[in-house]
Amino acid sequence: MFVYNEKCIFMSGKIKLLNSVLIKPAGPDCNLNCRYCFYLKKSELFSQTLVHRMSEEVQEELIRQVMQQGGASVGFSWQGGEPTLMGLPFFERAVELEKKYGRNQTVGNGLQTNGMLLDQEWARFLKKYNWLVGISLDGPAHIHNYYRLDKGGRATHRRVEENAVMLLESGVAVNVLCCLTDYSSRFPDEIYNYYKGLGLTWMQFIPVVEPDPADPSKAASFSLSARSYGEFLCRVFDLWIADFDNGVPTTSVRHFESVFHAYAGLEAPECTLMKACGPYVVVEHNGNVYSCDFFVEPKWKLGNIMTGRLNQMLNSRRQEVFSSAKAALPGECRRCPWLTKCYGGCTKDRIKDPGDHRKPRFCQSYKMFFAHADARLRFLAGQWKKQQLDLKESRETGGIYHAFRDDP
Repeated sequence: MFVYNEKCIFMSGKIKLLNSVLIKPAGPDCNLNCRYCFYLKKSELFSQTLVHRMSEEVQEELIRQVMQQGGASVGFSWQGGEPTLMGLPFFERAVELEKKYGRNQTVGNGLQTNGMLLDQEWARFLKKYNWLVGISLDGPAHIHNYYRLDKGGRATHRRVEENAVMLLESGVAVNVLCCLTDYSSRFPDEIYNYYKGLGLTWMQFIPVVEPDPADPSKAASFSLSARSYGEFLCRVFDLWIADFDNGVPTTSVRHFESVFHAYAGLEAPECTLMKACGPYVVVEHNGNVYSCDFFVEPKWKLGNIMTGRLNQMLNSRRQEVFSSAKAALPGECRRCPWLTKCYGGCTKDRIKDPGDHRKPRFCQSYKMFFAHADARLRFLAGQWKKQQLDLKESRETGGIYHAFRDDP
């Protein structure tokens, strides 16, 4: 074991590199009031003020630390609440600070937004600096407006859709994020084809499950059931496969591509499917650092960037405890043939306290999906591995789908 200092431990002699951070510049503040949002209630942690905004001092210290402590490639993920509440000048300054403190690094910026405040000026900025935008659009109007309303209870679909199309027409790289609920999960074909019709061919589906406020031992009414999620995954997988052109996907579904990495013998890029949690940290508007945005709570506070170093917090004993707790699974999971493909899924879908051995909520979902998709995924992985053997001299692992060819 290599010891960095008395506050940091590194298992198996490996130090976690500070490659990415998730940032909440406006904290839990948002201009929408989505019924299923788990982050709005985090305002209770920052009750000293009604409005939460990252100061210039915190912003500069954050970017300085990431650029100086990070490696050759670093990534900033700006999320919320709603990050665009900070205003465009905040993000223009972020780019200038990245340049100021950079050391010939590759820098990636991602903005996850509800899309309500975007305009042409935003689009020009995002295009100029090659930002990746994730826009929250749950599907057609009747699906999106079911839960995603503004503070006055008004529908938001039309404006979000218009701004998503505006970004695409401006040449901005856009991913669409769909929160899967009890309602939206009923419409896999409609949602998938709706995104395709808009040109949103990079898709991410997030299963929603939150405790019922009246009885925390039960799931809230909007929560996605395990069977519904499994059925949704199976159906969208078939739609995804059907859209292959000469063996190459024409749409991107994050979960399927992450699972494919596991079949190809690579580590999944999505933390949900990793063996351990904690490859990044979360920085709140006031500089507080937490283990994960689903666990922004006192127990998993790692420190504050104004008084500590991010790379030490990332490699702290507390973060190691958080990371390793993902492996705390019941015996049924440890004996499951699909364990190395899902590792129990996201810890927050089990319980809100890492370390509990209760069965993952979406265990049935994953079993349904892998039983349905296993043969095809094995075939695709075999094609990719064959290509790697034929191209040993190539060190490039990107574009893995170029190996896909005919059906089995």
